Amino acid sequence: MKIISWNCNGALRKKLDKITDLDADIYVIQECEDPTRTNDKKYNAWSDNHLWVGDSKNKGLGIFAKSDIKLQLLDWSNNFRDHSVKHFLPCSVNDKYQLLGVWTHHNNSPNFGYMGQFWKYLQTNLEYFDNPIIAGDFNSNAIWDQWDRCWNHSDVVNTLKQKEIESIYHLLSGEKQGSETTPTFWLQKNAEKPYHIDYFFLSKEFQKPKTFRIEERSDWIEFSNHVPLILEL
Repeated sequence: MKIISWNCNGALRKKLDKITDLDADIYVIQECEDPTRTNDKKYNAWSDNHLWVGDSKNKGLGIFAKSDIKLQLLDWSNNFRDHSVKHFLPCSVNDKYQLLGVWTHHNNSPNFGYMGQFWKYLQTNLEYFDNPIIAGDFNSNAIWDQWDRCWNHSDVVNTLKQKEIESIYHLLSGEKQGSETTPTFWLQKNAEKPYHIDYFFLSKEFQKPKTFRIEERSDWIEFSNHVPLILEL
């Protein structure tokens, strides 16, 4: 099973040939358009087995799978104390394991933007986690931790670790959170502004994958300010 997470930076319909060349079984794509509201026949056909959530038909979070894979949306809550959080897409895969797609937002929240959104999501749904694979663009890194918050990036990482869920990049590389040598994102596509903000967090049973890699900037910067993360189980 090969799973890819990629923030396509919009207009996925124009980038299908590029991402499909990687031949994944499942794609977790951030900033993609709603396949049910597109006039692009190629994109519509490519996405015949998918789940999607978003505020606008032009940009949302999608999970796309090959036709022989069963995706079942899980009934987890996107609300925390009457406030909606976004964007999260939980599903079961072939009735065997959970996959949680993530694309965090600032969500007009002065105190709980980005990783704060995921922290809220965990407060509501952590009890339902049953050996999940969590993949996506978290817009977060430990370098932005603030001492006066209860939901810093590092706090969330530690919460997941208590459930034996860890970032596979950090497990395999031995690098610490906040000290990553391999970026996943370049602000405004500027080579001088690299950050590591995309992750695969894996439960214990998945922590010895067949392969895991982060694609090269030079191959993808034409298409997006993010590069794909590729996990093969």
